[in-house]
Amino acid sequence: MRQEDAGVGITVAIIGAGPAGFYTVEALLERCQTVTIDIIERLPTPYGLVRAGVAPDHQSTKQVVRKFEQTALANLVHFYGNVEVGRDITIDDLLAQYDALVVAAGAPNDRMLGVPGEQLEGVYGASAFVGWYNGHPDFRDLNPRLSPSTVVIGNGNVALDIARILVKTPDEMAASDIPGYALDAIAAAGIETVHVLGRRGPANTKFAPAEMREIARLTDCTPLVDPADMPEDAADDDKVLKLFRSFSAVAPCGAHKRLQFQFFAAPEAIIGHAHVEALRYRRNRVEAGRLVATDAVCDIACGTVITAIGYRASPLPGVPFNADAGRVENINGRVDSRLFAVGWAKRGPTGVIGSNKPDGEHCAEQILAELGSDAAATARPGRAGLERLLAERQIRYVTFDDWRLLNEQEVTRADAPAPRRKFTSFAEMMAVLGAARRQRLG
Repeated sequence: MRQEDAGVGITVAIIGAGPAGFYTVEALLERCQTVTIDIIERLPTPYGLVRAGVAPDHQSTKQVVRKFEQTALANLVHFYGNVEVGRDITIDDLLAQYDALVVAAGAPNDRMLGVPGEQLEGVYGASAFVGWYNGHPDFRDLNPRLSPSTVVIGNGNVALDIARILVKTPDEMAASDIPGYALDAIAAAGIETVHVLGRRGPANTKFAPAEMREIARLTDCTPLVDPADMPEDAADDDKVLKLFRSFSAVAPCGAHKRLQFQFFAAPEAIIGHAHVEALRYRRNRVEAGRLVATDAVCDIACGTVITAIGYRASPLPGVPFNADAGRVENINGRVDSRLFAVGWAKRGPTGVIGSNKPDGEHCAEQILAELGSDAAATARPGRAGLERLLAERQIRYVTFDDWRLLNEQEVTRADAPAPRRKFTSFAEMMAVLGAARRQRLG
């Protein structure tokens, strides 16, 4: 349903330039021809986890940004990068300027494992580690302590991404956009074995068949599964189980690396003094469909542990937050009057990129239903008010044209077949933009 008359003159601010934010913008534009929308992003770059979370060797997945770029270039949409809500501008500031405010800031924090030793050097959450090998400015200086034996905890696609990146050869990564510092560090680590741990069995993983097929095609790594862990009554048409069964029939061969899937393994402690020396886990078994702990305890000698067991949103000052659930407090996306949440900030870290599209559509309907045509009477300044506040506070924001310049330079300076060579620090990006502005001014 288009609502071209209802909500004429509505001004909306979106906090976060990831998929959930862009899908919300797209849905609003489809439903209201005169809505003006401003996307406010902490980083100088848009696209959220598409840029900094999707694996650098999954370039086809990143192509969704082409659609997002079309949305950002719409006349009614502006982008304000390098603006942090809670530091540069407050929720109250934004509610005073806009008719509606949408929190689409994702869930950037790692869920904790909750076992002794988690504080040791060599333990990293997936958000930090993936951010590091994706060139996220917050994590480019992580300098992880990589080791020949590494444990990745988790049985979802993020865990599989991490394991795959660690065991791929530099040639296999040549067409990716992994930063050089990460590629060099991984190559220098001398990785021999990556253990992927899951509490349950092969039939209960969240691995996508396409990602598992990538594991089967690795050129210098043998994937291994203990045959005893394979279910006897597995469905013949289960693509993931078929691959696991093939891995269980393979003996270590001439490949230099191994990817060992350890099932029915519940982490109990990370062992070490100053840094990680081993991961201790307890074996589980299934009884009557239930997972039961056994008396068997095993140690894996390792120097690195990476947890990929979920994420939590960051509290925003002025936005109700459910600390137990790790997300914004909301009822079906509505937080308060004129305040909404979408994506992982709303529902927690579930689904894939496209899972956020229904959230955006629902949020757009909520905004238009709540505001109706009353917003026009409030005369909230919207974009003009935001720019006035940013100017008063001397906040140097990044426009979408600025981002396009950064993007062009990233692509231009890459060595084929890499699609781009990312700028990975705030200072570097702002220096490039500053130089471009000075050149334009003569």
